Amino acid sequence: MTRMVLGLSAGLLTIGLSVSSLSAQAARLRSPDVIYVPTPQNVVEAMLKLANVTPADVVYDLGSGDGRIPITAAQRYGARGVGVEIDALRIREATDNLRKSGVGDKVLFLHQDLFETDIRPATVVTLYLLPSLNMRLIPKFKRELRPGARIVAHHFDMGGLWPPDQAEDVGGLMIYLWTMK
Repeated sequence: MTRMVLGLSAGLLTIGLSVSSLSAQAARLRSPDVIYVPTPQNVVEAMLKLANVTPADVVYDLGSGDGRIPITAAQRYGARGVGVEIDALRIREATDNLRKSGVGDKVLFLHQDLFETDIRPATVVTLYLLPSLNMRLIPKFKRELRPGARIVAHHFDMGGLWPPDQAEDVGGLMIYLWTMK
C-alpha cells in the first residue's frame, strides 16, 4: 500500500513538473467541444459514491471545469485527483477553488486536451460530456485503463455503443457506471 501511494505521489509530482512545459502547448489548444455546465454537487457526490472511491484511487475528471469533482474526491474520500480541462478560464477557476479547498497536495489540474492526456494512472474517470465525445473516448479507455478502473458519467452514456454496468437516477439526473474488464 505504501509503495503504491508513493508511486502515485511520484506520478502526480512528475505530472506536476511537466505542467510548466505545457504552458506553450496550452496556448495552441483548440476550442472546447462543449459549453461549461457545472455538475450539481449532489450529483458529484453520487458519482463518487457509485464509483466506490477510496483513498487508494486516482480520480481523473475529463473536462473538469471548476474542479469540483477532483476536489470533492480528495476532501471526502482522501483520493488523489487530476482535472483535465482545455479552457484556460476554467483552469484558473479550478486553481482558485483548489487554493481554498485545503487539499492542494492531493489535486492537480492540467490545461490539456482530454483526447491527448495520458489517463493510465487513473483508477476512476469522471465525465460530463456529450454522447459523441464519450463514444470517441471508448478506444482510449480500452487502451489506457486497467481492469477494475471505473468510469462514471453524468447525464450522458456512451451513445448505445457500450452499455453501462449501472445507471442511477439522482433527483431526475442520470449517472452511469462502467467497470473496465
